Amino acid sequence: MNAFEAHYGNVHIPLVEALSGLERWNSARVTDAADGGEHTLHRITELHFSDPASIQSALRSPQGRATGSDFRQIAPPGSRMFIATPGA
Repeated sequence: MNAFEAHYGNVHIPLVEALSGLERWNSARVTDAADGGEHTLHRITELHFSDPASIQSALRSPQGRATGSDFRQIAPPGSRMFIATPGA
């Protein structure tokens, strides 16, 4: 995973940080499963935007397309992006 982490930190995160409308982000490496079972995730990253329109605008922008393209290059097959709405 060292090559992944190097790319993630040196290439992917700068792409993420340049997304328009991004208020903040955080990321954590998954190290264990609370129930003791197998954990299939390596890293979880949250991007925070003010509203759904800001998310869509960022994802559709040239910077968003570049970030998405890089995500598809480094994420294993089957990886997905989710959108969560607080309080929903």
